[in-house]
Amino acid sequence: MASLFLPWLVSLCLFLLFSPSFVRLISGADSPRRQRIMAHNGVVAADHGQCSTIGVEILRISGHAVDAALAAALCLGVVSPGSSGIGGGAFMLVRTADGTTRAFDMRESAPKLASQNMYAGNAALKDTGALSVAVPGELAGLHKVWKIYGKIPWNRLVTPAAQMAQNGFKISPFLYMQMTKTETGIMADKGLRKIFTKNGSLLKPGDTCYNKKLAKTLSEIARNGIKAFYNGSIGLKLVEDVKKAGGILTMEDLKNYQVKIREPVSIEVFGVNILGMPPPSSGGAAMSLILNILDRYGGLSNISDSLMTHRVIEALKHAFAVRTNLGDPDFVNVKDVLKDMVSKDFAADLKKTILDNMTFNSSHYGGRWNQIHDRGTSHLSVVDRKRNAVSLTTTINAYFGSKLMSTSTGIILNNEMDDFSMPSNSSNIVPPPAPANFIVPGKRPLSSMAPTIILKDGQLKAVTGASGGAMIIAATTEVFLNHFVRGMDPLSSVMDPRCYHELIPNVVQFENWTTPIGDHIEVSEQIRAALEKKGHVLQSLAGGSICQFIVQELSKSNLGQLIAVSDPRKGGYPAGF
Repeated sequence: MASLFLPWLVSLCLFLLFSPSFVRLISGADSPRRQRIMAHNGVVAADHGQCSTIGVEILRISGHAVDAALAAALCLGVVSPGSSGIGGGAFMLVRTADGTTRAFDMRESAPKLASQNMYAGNAALKDTGALSVAVPGELAGLHKVWKIYGKIPWNRLVTPAAQMAQNGFKISPFLYMQMTKTETGIMADKGLRKIFTKNGSLLKPGDTCYNKKLAKTLSEIARNGIKAFYNGSIGLKLVEDVKKAGGILTMEDLKNYQVKIREPVSIEVFGVNILGMPPPSSGGAAMSLILNILDRYGGLSNISDSLMTHRVIEALKHAFAVRTNLGDPDFVNVKDVLKDMVSKDFAADLKKTILDNMTFNSSHYGGRWNQIHDRGTSHLSVVDRKRNAVSLTTTINAYFGSKLMSTSTGIILNNEMDDFSMPSNSSNIVPPPAPANFIVPGKRPLSSMAPTIILKDGQLKAVTGASGGAMIIAATTEVFLNHFVRGMDPLSSVMDPRCYHELIPNVVQFENWTTPIGDHIEVSEQIRAALEKKGHVLQSLAGGSICQFIVQELSKSNLGQLIAVSDPRKGGYPAGF
């Protein structure tokens, strides 16, 4: 009997040993508590572990990093619908193995019927509802990038997201948090209420959620490409739903949407080359200015944590003051501002205004305009076996965007119009809104998104970026400093508690919270006391930005070990092989 059983047992062991699912299981890649993974062939770090896994499955079949990013991004739009989806927009950096880097701007744009004074001073109309909807750009952008770099058939990349919407996905703790904070908006909208509630109450963590209308939409896009969205039946239904809700989106807006290919922002600092997203994203320029200021100190690795934090905060305040002069480069001349923000001489001048023993009020930093506090977003980082790299940040802006779901398509629509500045009566207390960011038909609003790729001696060294609205700039900068300046390992660099500052209000927000998956993150009492002694006003923050970080251990072959980290703040986990 044993002789009959033994060959069967050996066969089963061999099957399990070489099964991709089993490899992922024993490596921890399928465990939500596994925030770090090491691999050699390719990795994906996304805000949701299922999407990381879907991306890696594309890499396994020799997909390009762009293929994996596309599949993972569409997955995020299904399982993380409070932050992303095809009803929104994105920024993507692509760095190929031959050394070429391109920045893809698929940011939402103002509809043709939009105008500078369309809200007549009513900020609520800009924040929520049909009039807050800008022209979606994510799907057009993903398709354009795939046409350039993709190796895997379009249908294969879109189908996993369609299947997840059809077959259902579990409500994650982070999504549930977003739902509870947006409960009033969900209950007020027929489409959202149908998807995210049962018997009059919100679905709970672990409950299965279905969006069969979105599944049908994605299935059609998988079969026929994006034409149905931008010039066909899906677009017609979407526009009709927005119009019924009182919006101004038209088929002409969808037909005329264009993806922009731009030159990335590039600086040499702390011994590496940083590539970032240019305007209308302010993330790349702001991060460049902050790091150039800090680099002027000549050395940061041996100073105290509290002094390091103080200097970062002061540099952040300068960056937020300058960034309000940025806007869509197709409508505003931002060349001089951008030149300053990447200039080492400009950074040196600003560094002279920073004192190590005190801070100042907001006016000290020279900001002429009020801040726009953008929100939401989801991020993913990808590196494939050839070391092509993608850093992609996607958004529908606020939690659940405009709080409006197109009932005929299952698409949650963005509220990206809220990222434009709105003319208002200024006062001596609050600076006026920034004219560079006023609404014009076809214009794209200023963003804080900061997809970032880092090179060392011409080789790919790291890919990073974050979600979390205006907090993205601080988080991406701090993760960089933790690893490249303070020498922390990739996981510690991401998990380290953070401070945030947006200049106005003149308050340091420090992390002090338990994440939806149970990790407690808190800036130390020693750092807080030191900051208060210097005059900083502190405010506890139950939340924070979420980073996805990939580091390559460099070797002469340019194919070193990859370490991927997903931020525990949102509960995602990376995948690799």
